[in-house]
Amino acid sequence: MELNLSSPVLHVEHLDFHFPTHSVFQGFNLQFGPGVTWLRGANGAGKTTLLKLAGGALLPARGVIRLDDVDSGRMPLAYRTQAFYCGGDTPALPWLQVHEFLDLHLALYPGSDPSLLNEELSAFAMTSTLQQSITALSLGQHKKLQLALALALPVRLLLIDEPFNGLDAAAMAHLRARLAEPARLARQCIVLTSHLAPDVPLAATVQL
Repeated sequence: MELNLSSPVLHVEHLDFHFPTHSVFQGFNLQFGPGVTWLRGANGAGKTTLLKLAGGALLPARGVIRLDDVDSGRMPLAYRTQAFYCGGDTPALPWLQVHEFLDLHLALYPGSDPSLLNEELSAFAMTSTLQQSITALSLGQHKKLQLALALALPVRLLLIDEPFNGLDAAAMAHLRARLAEPARLARQCIVLTSHLAPDVPLAATVQL
């Protein structure tokens, strides 16, 4: 299912990015509108790199990444409070318990509603882990933890890398239901990568 694109939300303009061994983007331009965009491409095409650049985890060598009127280079703090990157990796904060990790994110994003996060944690069967150390979680639990945050935080831009990998059937069904909500599709720009068809309403499909 494809939805009509509305006015662009995320603007990537004249983007250059290089790793020490090779170039990934040169003069790259792309726009993303509201709703879900499925970002496709072979391994090594730059999908994860693009999500990290759009989320502020990597810095471009040249070019502009803009969310509505907020330039990530000129207003990095304002930009990052409106964007969330969900990669499913183990957080580099091994000394924190799960509830402390979540409280940290709630404090970083203005307007966050703890009750919404609690609903998502319950839906992903993560409530029982709140007093555990981050290091005690399995890879699947790390993915669920970050997805709960992704769905609960009041951000304009949501970037999700391979969201269905490692999820059980109940978690996948919940995630798909949340990503298909009309109100969410109207207010958020959601860019996800997936080797499998997302099976959610799509605003666009982009091949790298």
